[in-house]
Amino acid sequence: MDISDYRREYTQNGLSRADLLDSPILQFKQWFKQACEVDIVDANAMTLATVSASGVPSVRTVLLKTFDERGFVFFTNYTSQKAREIEANPNVALLFPWTALERQVEITGKAEKISTAESLKYFASRPTGSQIGAWVSRQSSVISTRQALEMQWQKMKQKFQDGKIPLPDFWGGYRVVPEKVEFWQGRVNRLHDRFEYRRQANHWDIQRLAP
Repeated sequence: MDISDYRREYTQNGLSRADLLDSPILQFKQWFKQACEVDIVDANAMTLATVSASGVPSVRTVLLKTFDERGFVFFTNYTSQKAREIEANPNVALLFPWTALERQVEITGKAEKISTAESLKYFASRPTGSQIGAWVSRQSSVISTRQALEMQWQKMKQKFQDGKIPLPDFWGGYRVVPEKVEFWQGRVNRLHDRFEYRRQANHWDIQRLAP
């Protein structure tokens, strides 16, 4: 199928150096708020790229659950493929594809486990069904049928029916500590605005990049 003519011009906004805040976290907070205001579906959905010990890349969509000056946090099973790859190589990349605003944010840095206390705080805030799901799914492992998965969920529901559901020791959060953050704004004629924040010793260096 030839889709070479499938294109459109990006005309909504521009981005100049004067628009940018000194911190990429504050700049991200501003853009994230704007993404939420225009009702982008799952504005906190981000593509996470990891690389295996043998150099094979893989990507998937995960949900950002909190962020601050320390970095960007998501949660997963610590035995999953992504977790195994992070264990072997903590260098990762994140991408927020806010195409409705003709924007992207790309973050590269190192992923590190957050504390058990932080994971427990978030786990306790999850709906009961999601808490049970964390216990049931041995993420990325091969399963026989959907029915087997649902039967295991019912079994765990029975097990925990009389009390609080504990945090699994194989489940928790990662924080991506950013080393580089790029803000991309689409422009006409493919002359997009791109600004890169790069971490220095005690500040962020900001450079405009060619589109």
